[in-house]
Amino acid sequence: MRLIVINIAALVCDRCGKLRLQGREMSHIDVIEDAYLLVKDGVVSSFGKMDELSSTGIGADVTVDAHWGMVLPSWCDPHTHIVYAGSREGEFVDKIRGLSYAEIARRGGGILNSADLLHTLTEQELYEQSMHRVHEIMDKGTGCVEIKSGYGLNTADELKMLRVIRRIKESVPMHITATFLGAHAVGRGYTKPQYVDLLVNEMIPEVGREHLAEFIDVFCDEGFFTPDDTARILEAGAKWGMRPKIHADELAASGGVEVAVTHGALSVDHLERITDAEIDMLKNSDTMPTGLPGTSFFLNMPYAPLRKMVDAGCAVAIASDYNPGSTPSGDMKFAVSLACIKMRLLPSEAINAATINAAYAMGCSCDYGSLAPGKRANFFITHPIPSIDFLPYAYTSPVIDRVYLSGKEV
Repeated sequence: MRLIVINIAALVCDRCGKLRLQGREMSHIDVIEDAYLLVKDGVVSSFGKMDELSSTGIGADVTVDAHWGMVLPSWCDPHTHIVYAGSREGEFVDKIRGLSYAEIARRGGGILNSADLLHTLTEQELYEQSMHRVHEIMDKGTGCVEIKSGYGLNTADELKMLRVIRRIKESVPMHITATFLGAHAVGRGYTKPQYVDLLVNEMIPEVGREHLAEFIDVFCDEGFFTPDDTARILEAGAKWGMRPKIHADELAASGGVEVAVTHGALSVDHLERITDAEIDMLKNSDTMPTGLPGTSFFLNMPYAPLRKMVDAGCAVAIASDYNPGSTPSGDMKFAVSLACIKMRLLPSEAINAATINAAYAMGCSCDYGSLAPGKRANFFITHPIPSIDFLPYAYTSPVIDRVYLSGKEV
């Protein structure tokens, strides 16, 4: 099927074909004004200026009039926890009263609280709850999303989460990647050595045998898992073909960045407490540093220094971190706004961080993250807006008119 979008005020396209953008490259956005976009069988076929179209048209089966809205590639969200049970607004109130994230965790809340709630749900109930959040982020323009386990913390419940993620993949047109995050916290009833043994000897082999996850993640941070724990877990995952993605430097400079680079992690995420030496490590690596501005906003904590990283020549991505405890929002447009307002990225840099670089952090920038010939036609059409900079400027305004995934309206 051939679909053409016409009367596009500005088309954000990709004529360079890079899989990620680094340093100064991130400030460039390729735009065609007064444009059209042609899609064939769910893939971008061509684009150009409206006056390049012949008077007889292009023989499309479906014509979509953008009415002078803009067209951008769909957001890619490379760090979420959207398969979870219930909510944790009680802890929200605790934070307002002054308790820290770490204090709530020590009292048995936080991740363990979510694990207790998830344990009570059937797989079907968990699937139904999670699908509400999936449709929510699709409607907000997200076309690719990574989903982590990590609220099971025992073998049966971690497998339940990953099977739900697999069902979601089969249910929606978004591109979804699955990450095994059994090392999100130490499960109840275990010492940390016992739990790491369980991860390595039982959980990871079970996940591997069922081919339930492309990636493996560890919360390598103060009070959770050490760099040595992390290395052991990642090495076990690698034997089953799971590439690393690491939580690091959220609560303290944890050593997680070095472990990530050493083990070829696709991304290292959070980085609120990253050091200059760790930025240097990332600059010359294939690991994508990923900031989570919504987490810093919701927890009232420092923001990852993405401006410093870009100025140092790094590529950076941003993600929502959608989860029930520290970021109950999957709104990537708001994350882009926060990246500009609090992390000091230019709008062009923030949009690239949420599209092509975010796709790289999911291992899928060959096919997603930008509108280029041969890539999947994931995009959204805005209402008429004055400029691309208006997207992060109007930080709560609903600007999306229509969403298309693989060339079909959703």
